[in-house]
Amino acid sequence: MSQYFEVHPQNPQPRLLKQAAQILHGGGVVAIPTDSSYALVCHLDDKAAAEQLRRLREVDDKHHLTLICRDLSELASYARVDNRQFRLLKQGTPGPFTFILEATKEVPRRLSHPSRRTIGLRVPDHAVTQALLEVFGAPLLATTLIPPGETEALNDPHDIRDRFEKRLQAVVDAGACPLQPTTVVDLSGDEPVLVRQGRGDPARLGL
Repeated sequence: MSQYFEVHPQNPQPRLLKQAAQILHGGGVVAIPTDSSYALVCHLDDKAAAEQLRRLREVDDKHHLTLICRDLSELASYARVDNRQFRLLKQGTPGPFTFILEATKEVPRRLSHPSRRTIGLRVPDHAVTQALLEVFGAPLLATTLIPPGETEALNDPHDIRDRFEKRLQAVVDAGACPLQPTTVVDLSGDEPVLVRQGRGDPARLGL
């Protein structure tokens, strides 16, 4: 049975976020709200939790997992970013964008793309996500909560609880989220490439 935390969408209760953070530090997988649907998150350095994350989504190691960060200051540890890339990142953060970047050695090899050595990074514009990241004290490993065999992400926490409560350690309920996934932009090459059009407007990045 997963724990269920009902939090205020703008002013989440610190006590409940601390409990959710403790579950994450203990190796749990948690469903959390973001500015583009709900996501499954876990501790970056917990191999077993990352494997559980992939099993829940039924994705292999070629599926990009994403690091959710509080702000751009955390990115430097995990991705190599030049001035041009950084300007684009500043234009798109915080917001519903995922950026694919070249991973640094800080990123465990099992988490980056097996052949390309890249990682997805994003800074969500959501009060609950930001507050949880602050309490947790580090970026979280994440993937959009799309049930296996389906194409739509889940955005209703009650639905998530009904379908996943025996397989998740916790659900953070801040009400319904937008249904659209993030816009994915690959910055690992010479020029930015729009991989997926989602909630983020590519015009914001000049694409």
